Amino acid sequence: QVQLVESGGGLVQPGGSLRLSCTASGFTFSLYSMSWYRQVPGKERELVASISGTGGNRNYADSVKGRFTISRDNAKNTVYLQMNSLKPEDTAVYYCNGKLQWGQGTQVVVSS
Repeated sequence: QVQLVESGGGLVQPGGSLRLSCTASGFTFSLYSMSWYRQVPGKERELVASISGTGGNRNYADSVKGRFTISRDNAKNTVYLQMNSLKPEDTAVYYCNGKLQWGQGTQVVVSS
């Protein structure tokens, strides 16, 4: 079955960086677009970034453009989210999505 496992979250100071990883199994990874979402309590889950199967097409939420970069390694069945210049408002649980499935989420806290 499809399985998505995120890692890389944690506590970071404002202005810092983190790299999230999501490793997929159970489907032909390179054939599917992958996305990162985030959610804070009381709010809807929002799309942060997405990447096409080949990696040639990437899209970002306006709030993260120029700070976050999504990438993928199809040989490793893994999608990444490099997050730079982090702000307190980036604090959320970050979820990987692919083939209509969700990972368990990884918590990111940006605080001094």
